[in-house]
Amino acid sequence: MSAIGAIAGPNHRSVALYPTSWLARLRITICYLVRHQRLVSFENPKTFTELVQRRKLMGRDQRMATLADKVAVKAFVAATLGPEWVTPTLWQGSDLPETPEWPLPFVVKSRHGCNQNAFFRESVADWPKVRQRARRWMKQSYGNLLDEWLYAQIPRGILIEPFIGKLHAFPLDFKIYTFGGCATHIQVHLDREHDHRWMLFDRNWQRVSMPTDDPDPAPPQSLIKMLDAAEKLGNGFDFVRCDFYEVSGKPLFGEMTFYPGSGLDKFHPVSLDTMMGKHWLASGGT
Repeated sequence: MSAIGAIAGPNHRSVALYPTSWLARLRITICYLVRHQRLVSFENPKTFTELVQRRKLMGRDQRMATLADKVAVKAFVAATLGPEWVTPTLWQGSDLPETPEWPLPFVVKSRHGCNQNAFFRESVADWPKVRQRARRWMKQSYGNLLDEWLYAQIPRGILIEPFIGKLHAFPLDFKIYTFGGCATHIQVHLDREHDHRWMLFDRNWQRVSMPTDDPDPAPPQSLIKMLDAAEKLGNGFDFVRCDFYEVSGKPLFGEMTFYPGSGLDKFHPVSLDTMMGKHWLASGGT
């Protein structure tokens, strides 16, 4: 049995579709219309961003919740790729202690949401403020606003990890789009802390997104290893994005994402949205 099968159970279907409320359908439709200036098709989706909306509305694969859990996924990655791929957890719990107990630099993040983090590099002066912020994270069921079902299935919690990369700069983020266990594209995210932007490459490191003022970064030294790892992690799913970092030439796992950008980020050119949708549909996407 594969590692995914061990999580899901041997008789688990990759995709289960359930009827959802008209209100969720309306919310998703309005958000999509505002962002993309066109109506979404749930019954006959053609584009990648439409397929994300359909997954939000109808996909109820419990494996997605397990693998989007920033704590639980580490055991799966260690078993599938090896423990050297996993960033260690320094602490986890529901309420941060009154004083930090870990060497700088480190990161505070929620296990059950996205973009809920705080970075401590050279000082812990903001610790009381971050404790309060983390308590707010614990009160929130992340994903409700955009009808992202899986986040409500993840136990709420906080974790501490060592900071990855150079002290005053995030490492480049390599997000690999994986369809039916085949890694096709790498999305590279730049300057996520100050001026976040991204570009898209095919697996041969040819840029397919629109030209910008940013020069194409060199491919990571461990690109082949990352692509292989993404395919192992994504085996058994019609689509999942597997995220990695590279530190001193060595790859590190970041997270697995099932609703990239909640399907509201725009592709440039727009034809990429259709192309990526074709990959998803060809892998059995519904």
